[in-house]
Amino acid sequence: MKDLIFSLDIGTRTIIGIVGSYSNDKKFNILAYSIKEHSKRNMYDGQIHDIDGVTEVVKEIKEELEGKLGTNLKKVSIAAAGRSLKTCKVRLDKDIDNSSEIRRNMVEILELEAVQKAQDIINNNENQNRMKYYNIGYTVINYYLDNNIMNKLDGHRGDKIGVNLIATFLPQMVIEGLYSVISKAGLEVGNITLEPIAAINVAIKEELRLLNLALVDIGAGTSDIAITKDGKIIAYAMTSQAGDEITETLSKKYLLDFNFGEELKVKLSTKDIHEFIDIVGIQHKLTTKEIVESIYDTIVKITNEIVEKIIEFNGKAPSAVFLIGGSSQMPGLKDCIAEKLGLPKERVSIRDTSFIENLGGLDSSINGPDIVTPIGIAIEGATQRYKNFIEIEFNGEEIRIFNTEKVKVSDILILNGFNPRNLISKWGEDFIYFLNGERKTFIGEEGRPAIIYVNNKVGNLNTFLQDGDIVEIIKATQGEKRIPHLCECISTRKIVNYNNNQFNLIREIRVNGNKVQNNPLLKEGDRIDIIEIKSIKDFLESIDENIHISNILVNGKKAKHNTLLKEDDQISFIQRNTIELIINGEEILIEYDKEKFVFVDIFEYIDFDLSKPRGNLALRINGEEAEYLASLKNGDEIEISWSK
Repeated sequence: MKDLIFSLDIGTRTIIGIVGSYSNDKKFNILAYSIKEHSKRNMYDGQIHDIDGVTEVVKEIKEELEGKLGTNLKKVSIAAAGRSLKTCKVRLDKDIDNSSEIRRNMVEILELEAVQKAQDIINNNENQNRMKYYNIGYTVINYYLDNNIMNKLDGHRGDKIGVNLIATFLPQMVIEGLYSVISKAGLEVGNITLEPIAAINVAIKEELRLLNLALVDIGAGTSDIAITKDGKIIAYAMTSQAGDEITETLSKKYLLDFNFGEELKVKLSTKDIHEFIDIVGIQHKLTTKEIVESIYDTIVKITNEIVEKIIEFNGKAPSAVFLIGGSSQMPGLKDCIAEKLGLPKERVSIRDTSFIENLGGLDSSINGPDIVTPIGIAIEGATQRYKNFIEIEFNGEEIRIFNTEKVKVSDILILNGFNPRNLISKWGEDFIYFLNGERKTFIGEEGRPAIIYVNNKVGNLNTFLQDGDIVEIIKATQGEKRIPHLCECISTRKIVNYNNNQFNLIREIRVNGNKVQNNPLLKEGDRIDIIEIKSIKDFLESIDENIHISNILVNGKKAKHNTLLKEDDQISFIQRNTIELIINGEEILIEYDKEKFVFVDIFEYIDFDLSKPRGNLALRINGEEAEYLASLKNGDEIEISWSK
């Protein structure tokens, strides 16, 4: 009996338990099964809400199966629905020694490292809502050997191996809810996977995955989707629109309680005439066609969401769609999906257990589309090669994490939501003072960094962990507050260069209104005022020299009165030349900074509009006609006019 395989499909409306085993001819035989509905709505959209309520149903199934088999059941394989499902496609490459054959364990480690990389991406992307995500399964898309696509790596040699895979993740609360139910029911989780992974592994065999196919598991709470193409599973997705939406619509339409609405929904796929009494006592007698037409808007709504997800992840309509799950049998749903995808009706079909190979022990009660996923969960649990999770004690709390064989302390911190700020030492409390009226802070002393212990030995964020390890972190500390001297808060020198001499722009320093010349110890809230030269105008006033602003250069550029000064500025002044001229009878003194002054330069200093000619321009020097570039000297008489 130690080879028995026990699986549970914990659904929104129904829980199905299956116990089976493999025969010598590798056939999976169902030895016993139990199907029970929730007595009340313990679950919504695939998520457990009433843990105790779900636990009671699981206990009943466990006890019934144990009675049928005459043995105790201890470990169980389970699966999570795709609610809040996250998918991440990653590629990971790894250098290897080309002198050795590639062994299977090398490939498994490569895959697990890729899953860990995907988990890092998911957790980093979800930091804004601080949800913790578990990896719940993955599917390899391609292997690579020296960048060439390979179906299998085992036995080959090369310099580099790689893998491209899709990893799937669910929030921690979904997984913890399942684990809590299993524990309370007196069981241990032997394996956990995702429902669409379990379903597709039995519903669409590998040879068919060359085709572009979609598998849709329509349950009560969720519709889980898996898509195949070119021999691989390329995507997983889900919608929260499923059978419960139909039940709720029937209940509202015909004034039925939820349980009777569920019963009516199930009968729609097996009966043509339905007679029932609503909650106010009115008798109804309707055909399936009439009922389906009355709630067709809901069927269209469910279909639209399924079709949108398929198109989103596949980019187009697939070649065919296979439907499983109890709600897939809803009349009109299959044809509606075909219509929305633009497929012939025969390209959308409902799959039952007849498509599952090497399967025995079936009877008429467990051969429909609703039993495909439970069987997939059982077979997935039987073929799983490694333990999915390891348990670590972290600061006195038991933490469960996906086993990548390379679990590090940092992975535990990410999963547990440990605040990374607690790893970093904090500076002491800031000292507050005011500089020229502006609030300033002086940072305190640095504190002690965090200390990480793994099994009572000092470790670090990259220390690898094994099942049962104990991790303890002593949080970082905060440093002391520092009381500064004046010179630690301000600079008493702000030097500029003026004609190759140093000049301090700071003229005076006051603390709380009192002039200081030494370096006193400050008190919290002290007000420091620095009187300094800020502009060229202030600078010219302070040097007490008769220099015109037009002769000042700052860093080689002409300055203005409002030009602001900063430390290390270069201030210089220009030595200017003068010339006295008589222009059109008026004596004018001109300053210039060129080597010589020519006739055309005059127009920069007089008001004579050259833009509107009124004849020919006449230029004369001392009564003689002149050229534009004629040199001028002191005392020259200049005549400028328009002539006709």
